[in-house]
Amino acid sequence: MKGGETTSTQETVFVAGATGYVGQQVVRQLVARGVRTIAHVRSDSLRLQDWWQRFTELGAEPDATPWKLPMMAETLRQAAPSVVFGLLGTTRARMQALQRTGGEADAASYETVDYGLTAMLVEASFLTGGAPRFTYLSAMGAGPGSKGAYMHWRYKAEQAVITSGLPYTIVRPAIVTGPDRDENRTGERLANSVLEATLNLGKTVGLVGPWRKYRSIDAASLAEAMIRLALSPDGLNRIVERADLDQITRR
Repeated sequence: MKGGETTSTQETVFVAGATGYVGQQVVRQLVARGVRTIAHVRSDSLRLQDWWQRFTELGAEPDATPWKLPMMAETLRQAAPSVVFGLLGTTRARMQALQRTGGEADAASYETVDYGLTAMLVEASFLTGGAPRFTYLSAMGAGPGSKGAYMHWRYKAEQAVITSGLPYTIVRPAIVTGPDRDENRTGERLANSVLEATLNLGKTVGLVGPWRKYRSIDAASLAEAMIRLALSPDGLNRIVERADLDQITRR
């Protein structure tokens, strides 16, 4: 794909986590490629109508199937996607916000969302019998010895994908950020600015390895790389680290 070039295809792609920072870019770029794109929005989202209109105007097909295994499996069975994107995730801020309003933080925990919903989506994909490529957005540092709840449950989600019997692609970026990010993440942006400055300084003195491995990536570049991997034999049954993404995307 070069510039504004588009390609028409009969493929169908289902995007879970379509309203997220990366998810919005994945939906936008898939539609631009001429791919039939189903953009999932949580049925209990306070902005459901807004997202429904936004995705419809974009050219995607919005979907609000509740997060119940039989319902999700039936939706996927009917849609028959060749690729399912798992772009689900929560944040500590959302857990704290839920607690402040009298809810249970566990309902928005890493175990419940990052792992639980991903594992459900994997199982629903498997139950279709169509073996769609499951493309999962993980995080750099996920592994058997991961420290902290976030990385622990990301690794558990990876294992659910890998052991499912489905073809898969897993991508592990470093920090995903950019000036177009809606959420207020002042601390994250400050920390990333310091990290980028350090990595760039190291690069100038020949330390290119850390720069390739740890530098941040914006949503548009990450979405492009994930789509290319998901639609290509090159991404089949592969875990792709941050350092490899620049070889995949033109950015």
